Amino acid sequence: MPSSKINLLVIDDDDINIFIISKIVEKTGYDVEICAKHNGQLAIDYIKDLVENHEQLPQLVLVDINMPILNGWEFIEAFEALNLEVKNDMYMLSSSVYENDIEKAKSYKSVKGFISKPLSIDRLKELIAAID
Repeated sequence: MPSSKINLLVIDDDDINIFIISKIVEKTGYDVEICAKHNGQLAIDYIKDLVENHEQLPQLVLVDINMPILNGWEFIEAFEALNLEVKNDMYMLSSSVYENDIEKAKSYKSVKGFISKPLSIDRLKELIAAID
């Protein structure tokens, strides 16, 4: 169990999903700070700002696939292109049921897994507990 505050980055263009995740986080009992970005470009800009200011990067990142401006796949590609020496747990969190999306998620070195929406309290507890 992590003993310090966990930084969670949620990248999703749906405010309802972000709200649900924030309520789920509250029910885990963990000390989690959530930052939400509504598309991949905003998330990349946020990460670049953290790096530039020598601030801690999120330990847990949940990425939706279908978003405007920069979708989840494009975000992952842009994130990997940054070549950051960072340890974080990144998961695709999507309502997609397409097997090819699940397989595509496995092809990225920075993606640890694919989670189907909605995110459950138990699943989030597992993700947080697995953080080194």
